[in-house]
Amino acid sequence: MKRFFWGTLGLIAMAAPALAADLPVKAPPPMIPPMFNWSGFYIGADGGWGRSDSCWTTVTEGLPLIEGCHDRSGGVVGGQIGYRWQQPGSHFVWGLEAQGDWANLRGSRLSFFDPTLTVGTKVDAIGLFTGQFGFAWDTWLWYVKTGFAVTNNNFFVSDSFTGASASASSTRWGGAVGTGFEYAFAPNWSVGFEYDHLFMGATDTVFPGLVSPLLAGAIVHTSQDVDMVTVRFNYRFGGYGAPLVARY
Repeated sequence: MKRFFWGTLGLIAMAAPALAADLPVKAPPPMIPPMFNWSGFYIGADGGWGRSDSCWTTVTEGLPLIEGCHDRSGGVVGGQIGYRWQQPGSHFVWGLEAQGDWANLRGSRLSFFDPTLTVGTKVDAIGLFTGQFGFAWDTWLWYVKTGFAVTNNNFFVSDSFTGASASASSTRWGGAVGTGFEYAFAPNWSVGFEYDHLFMGATDTVFPGLVSPLLAGAIVHTSQDVDMVTVRFNYRFGGYGAPLVARY
């Protein structure tokens, strides 16, 4: 009986390694390539083209004299700083951004009511303070933005007959909407294209009457909109998120 018992134990001991070798081995969980995440602070530069419409109405003694509109266009260049949030595993991106640009949008035209007068407007600075909402496909991002806009404007009138001229400046606040695409070509670098429309409303300006009798005691009512198309380069502080490991 003892011999049978010890013999059985011996057979089990010899068979155990072979049985263990036949058992399936659980493979380690596969590594999923790191997914790009747009979260983080970023800073960048932008440059492009802008266009603005200005419409003048001279109100003298309660009588509006519509001077008409003139377009102006030119270059814009500046920079932006902001922050974006993207929940891991989500395609939605939220952000806040401040942007400032130097501009040279200048245009003028002859007055309808006094052909000796030239009226003109120049926008030399633009600022945007906006919120963003976007949808990301890995390293591609499409977004819309809306918020506040501010412009610095210069208005001028000159008389070709007398040589007299006058100017006035104003800082104007309004609204802004825009949209853009951005592509991350490196873990920290991205390039994008953006369009913005600024609703700057209207302002009233008083010019001295010495330029022209038409302006004596008159209020010049000027409305304005701005369109901007820019190319942007951003550097984001951070990089790809940590690799994601599949769980079972």
